[in-house]
Amino acid sequence: MTTHVTPPVLGIPGATAELSARLSAGLARVDALLAQVVDHDDPFIARASSHLVEAGGKRFRPLLTLLAAELGDGITDEVVAAAAGVELTHLASLYHDDVMDEATVRRGVPSVNAAYDNSTAILVGDLLFGKASELVAGLGAEAVLIQAQTFVRLCSGQIRDDRACPEGVDPVDYYLGVLADKTGVLIATAGRYGVMFSGGSPESVEIMRAYGEKVGIAFQLADDLIDIASDSDASGKVPGTDLREGVDTLAVLRFRAMADPTDASDARLLALLDGDLSADDAALA
Repeated sequence: MTTHVTPPVLGIPGATAELSARLSAGLARVDALLAQVVDHDDPFIARASSHLVEAGGKRFRPLLTLLAAELGDGITDEVVAAAAGVELTHLASLYHDDVMDEATVRRGVPSVNAAYDNSTAILVGDLLFGKASELVAGLGAEAVLIQAQTFVRLCSGQIRDDRACPEGVDPVDYYLGVLADKTGVLIATAGRYGVMFSGGSPESVEIMRAYGEKVGIAFQLADDLIDIASDSDASGKVPGTDLREGVDTLAVLRFRAMADPTDASDARLLALLDGDLSADDAALA
């Protein structure tokens, strides 16, 4: 298995050298645990399971878990296990997302479905969800319950993301609710775990839960803009995926609300958005 290099800690305003060193050391422990957990006796399963672990990434969710541990007694073995469990849950969801989106690039490398096939991506994603559950099971009943509730909301958000906004519901409110479920909840769990397993107070656990969910919504809104505005070299993903799938992100919802149908440019964009862009790269150029 290829050795993964832990990414440098993101610049955190006001972070001391000591804090940065603690977080970097904690991330190295998380990465070592991830490499251990995704390994397998079968070489094919080991390669497919480690595909995105070795591709790198920001490790934003485990970093938040480690940072939240500063509200308690610091980074413990349980905090590291929780951080790895959150990251495995995230990685598993990416395996499935790329199948649904028919994406070919993830983190600057071929997606698992492109490198192998859809069946492998789905099954290995399931395997990683199982591995995440194994890690969390060692942290006690409350952690298992939180993991299960997180998984339900994550899936519910993705299901609703693939469906049109119901009649009589404000589309922006609906969309923000989808983001809270499909993205916010896992980041909220990352923050909760960091406080819980470092011995922090229940009040701090709740603060990190609420904070993490809001950060998750903001994170997804930024990702939606990246999908529209950046190229694959910059983002590591195939641009225009949401447009091709007919998903009305907040940017599209705001444009629809503000567009003037009598304006030629607005009318053209509205016609494109209302049409079939699933295979129309030229229209998205």
